[in-house]
Amino acid sequence: MTDLTTLEIYLDQGAAQNKSLLPVCRTVLALAKAGQEIADILAHGPLAGKLGARIGDSRDGDGQKALDVMAHEILRNALRTGDVRDFASEEAEEAEELSPQGTLAVAADPLDGSSNIDTLAPIGTIFSILPAQGEAPFLQPGRHQLAAGFLIYGPQTALVLTLGFGTRIFTLHPQRGEFISAAGNVAVPAQTREYAINGSNQRHWEPVIATYIDELMQGSAGPRGIDFNTRWLASMVADAYRILIRGGVYLYPGDQRRGYGQGRLRLVYEANPIALLMEQAGGVASDGKAAILDLVPDSLHQRCPLIFGAAEEVSRIAAAYNGPRPQASPLFNRRSLFRNAEQVAERRA
Repeated sequence: MTDLTTLEIYLDQGAAQNKSLLPVCRTVLALAKAGQEIADILAHGPLAGKLGARIGDSRDGDGQKALDVMAHEILRNALRTGDVRDFASEEAEEAEELSPQGTLAVAADPLDGSSNIDTLAPIGTIFSILPAQGEAPFLQPGRHQLAAGFLIYGPQTALVLTLGFGTRIFTLHPQRGEFISAAGNVAVPAQTREYAINGSNQRHWEPVIATYIDELMQGSAGPRGIDFNTRWLASMVADAYRILIRGGVYLYPGDQRRGYGQGRLRLVYEANPIALLMEQAGGVASDGKAAILDLVPDSLHQRCPLIFGAAEEVSRIAAAYNGPRPQASPLFNRRSLFRNAEQVAERRA
């Protein structure tokens, strides 16, 4: 495949190589068209109404926004193509059957980062495409995904996609109305000096996370011996996009707050698609103990901790979780828990 290509050509080429991908490719096109509609609404901002107005409660505590509901309906209508049997959304308690003859199941977060609607910060739509197997297709491990991706709405509208042979970015051409890729597959560097975490939750972190972040914050004077930068956009798709473009590591761990022991992000339609995109780009995604894609969901809206990005950093954190646990945090000395964790991992290997 050439570097400069439209989404339609890319999908046609993928389906030509693997005929079983044809319904998947049609579904990706439907999701892309839905993303264009959502992007158009966002481009009008307050002229399109009070998009960020809270109109109800949501499971995440941020409240359901007007555009959350609009995005859900746009996706739902776009997926009535006949290929999608089951549709699950962050905005609905239960999955819904769209077409009894469909062979696919699509799970989506229609509007990730919706607390940023009125601030012009990037927000997005995340999706996971699975085979519609059995009565509970959304309770399959993430490795069963046939495709995954997200749309991000910011200065540009972009579609980040994997069909299982690399991760590619397509940018929406504003005049032509087409998604076009200007480069080949993206790659996440194994090393990084940049991390993303919500520092306001520091007092609630588990000792492993508190120690890890403390060591990064000590910079060149600390046990890591190098300086790190921190970024946090309060929109996972924005942080994921940045990591795909220039590297980094993202952490949303479980913590000691009530209801946050298993993190905040949803395994089926947030963590799994991001994990597949990262792995296909050479990165890693973990809950701190196991690969995200190996987890078997027990419910549609199950939460999980999520750490993804640079392979060396994610592996360092996982080794610390699986090695001796610190008794207190932070550590204000030169002895690094994470160097010890690397030794544990080496001995196990």
